[in-house]
Amino acid sequence: MNTNTNILTDDFGRHHSYLRISLTEKCNLRCTYCMPENGVPLTPKEHIMTADEILKIASVFVKHGVTKIRLTGGEPLVRKDFSEILKQLSALNIKLSITTNAVIVDRFIDDFKQYGLQDVNVSLDSLQAEKFTFITRRDQFKKAYDNIILLLEEGFNVKMNVVLIKGFNDDEIIDFIKFTKHLPIAIRFIEFMPFDGNNWNKEKLVTQAEILEQAHSHFDEDEIISLENEKNYTSRNYQIKGYKGVFGIISSVSNPFCDSCNRIRLTANGNIKNCLFSNQETNLLTAYRQGENIEPLIANLIQKKYAVRAGMRDFESLNNPENHTNNRSMITIGG
Repeated sequence: MNTNTNILTDDFGRHHSYLRISLTEKCNLRCTYCMPENGVPLTPKEHIMTADEILKIASVFVKHGVTKIRLTGGEPLVRKDFSEILKQLSALNIKLSITTNAVIVDRFIDDFKQYGLQDVNVSLDSLQAEKFTFITRRDQFKKAYDNIILLLEEGFNVKMNVVLIKGFNDDEIIDFIKFTKHLPIAIRFIEFMPFDGNNWNKEKLVTQAEILEQAHSHFDEDEIISLENEKNYTSRNYQIKGYKGVFGIISSVSNPFCDSCNRIRLTANGNIKNCLFSNQETNLLTAYRQGENIEPLIANLIQKKYAVRAGMRDFESLNNPENHTNNRSMITIGG
């Protein structure tokens, strides 16, 4: 049993300094891997954290060592008080970042600059408009693409998240890598992960090994540079010699990075999750509204965190629907 008294340090010595806050369950896209085809029942508004509650709960995490906060959704920019939330959180003296689909990001460029948000992760799963429309169920490719270019032109640090699904967009891996030739962008290939309602099975999985096999079949061996992993990395990164940008692989399924995990998630309705794969949650919002000390609740869930992927160590357990249909849909977790 870990004797460290910091409430954000688990039994395996991992200190959780990175908080991802979902601001809303709503989204202006309907990505198939994120949201079930028939949608999800939304939490009533009165059970969603207010801007002030987000600040106060986040402040508890910062008090105990959180140094980075990422705003997620749904789509965080559809929340009407987004700018006020960003303003309040900017006073916490932490690094702010956001994950967005970029469709309306042009409306918030000035807010990002004013409140010190420089790191923007954007989701774009295809460079082909028709495929984009199919996977998102919305015809917004041009808007998203143009806004990604705008973010780069405005000097933001941009990472593009690409969820790979076999038979759908795995034929675009090389195109995405070539996208980094003239642009200072980081492409991140993400293995398709199991969540409620997204019809996951391992046949749809494009693994880290398969991604690298494609890269090595197209580029010469000495052209692919393996970059040093960042502390608490999620992405194993590479660069093609002479290219401005980089590409990386987030291999949560085939080659997880759980031993260095420093992330904890706070859902829009005030629940914390200690692992993306876990269905264990603790509600902080109700306790906070009742005037209770939420620190013991945080500590308790952190201590329950498994060493690897919520206890699912192999494909057999991952491929068992009972192990992930009790989890939320990705739309209600936050990216």
